[in-house]
Amino acid sequence: MQTLQAVELFAGLRPDGQPMVERIPVKVLDDNSVQLVRSPAFIKGVASGDVIRCEPDKREFEIVTHSGNLAVQVFCKGDIQALADQLSGPVAKLGGDLDVETPRMLVYTLHVSCGFTEIEAVFNAINGDDSAWQYGNVYDPADGITPLNWWVDILKPE
Repeated sequence: MQTLQAVELFAGLRPDGQPMVERIPVKVLDDNSVQLVRSPAFIKGVASGDVIRCEPDKREFEIVTHSGNLAVQVFCKGDIQALADQLSGPVAKLGGDLDVETPRMLVYTLHVSCGFTEIEAVFNAINGDDSAWQYGNVYDPADGITPLNWWVDILKPE
């Protein structure tokens, strides 16, 4: 039986150099690995549905299985509601979900099979002086530019 819990994972360093953690809801699986219930706001490399293994009190994790979901983070200096309204239809049309909404950020989950071109067209439409978006689990957290390529096997024709 799966139980719902939350884990704290390392999400990076604050400007003052102190570590930052994010509390993420998870389903605990029979083998004590956990499956993310939503895409995180700050933790890089994972999205909703991914299965990870983490040690209690360590805040580090190992990815066991990618779900095929992409995490898309949207940031705004102004009121986020206008962006949420603009994105809700196109994201829903692609089968995506809004996982996190704060006054300055939105986090969406979309399956990689939607296609990078289609997803990027939706989110590029909102880029402006006061807003930006990024993938949360497409690029290596160490450099921010090297593709992780976890989706290659998922998208292979059978």
